[in-house]
Amino acid sequence: MKKIFLIFAAIFFVNFSAQKKGKDYSEILKSKNIYEINAFLRDAHPDDPRRSVLKPRVMDMMKDYIKNAKPGDTKVKQMQDWLAMLKRRPSTKISFEEMNANIKKKQIAKYQKELQVGQAAVVYTPSNPQNVYIAPSVPAAASVAAIPDTEASEFNMLMGENPVEHKNKTVKILNSLFDNDPNAKECIVMIENKSDCNIIVRMEGIGVTKYRLPVPAHGDNSIVVQKGDYLFTSIVCGAQYASQKTIQKPFMVALGSSAKK
Repeated sequence: MKKIFLIFAAIFFVNFSAQKKGKDYSEILKSKNIYEINAFLRDAHPDDPRRSVLKPRVMDMMKDYIKNAKPGDTKVKQMQDWLAMLKRRPSTKISFEEMNANIKKKQIAKYQKELQVGQAAVVYTPSNPQNVYIAPSVPAAASVAAIPDTEASEFNMLMGENPVEHKNKTVKILNSLFDNDPNAKECIVMIENKSDCNIIVRMEGIGVTKYRLPVPAHGDNSIVVQKGDYLFTSIVCGAQYASQKTIQKPFMVALGSSAKK
């Protein structure tokens, strides 16, 4: 686990060269698009002379965007982060090691906070009393499907763990995050739920080794499991998910996608 969360980083961040992506930057000097110029700075050769023109330009564009942004604009934070990075380095490109460290840092902060404030930090209140998933908006002529949530009761039960269970689980996860022993028999699995539905991810290993992990819609949850081979299954907004996974290092699975724009 020396390079902890390498797989986490691989899920969230894959860096291709400009050649592999087949991007055409021949007209990049004419660009007024922050994202396009930012992508060029990440992909271009370190000695490309266009960098000296485009880096200060995109930094000015980011400053203008932040200055003129409306209250609550979610892109402002991203622009601020990029600006801070561009002041220290040639581009906003980051290494796998940096990505790993960022993910680990966020997870540690999350679970340390839960330990400090107690169970109140993670109390789950069912938001859909009818226990159905309503499909996203469709044209008036089409019907709106309602998918019964057959796992609602089980999900609520799993989320409603008592304070002692929650504390023990949190301590175990934190110990796993801090553990750098490659010979450890357990490791952490994180599930990110990008869908509009609450889900239960079931992990079936050899023999009687089984785990259930409830993951709220648009949220994430973690669990410490024995290393080995597992069959991951879940029902994501009515759709069946199944995949075989070999868990030997910290691992992340991202499921579903939101219909919200």
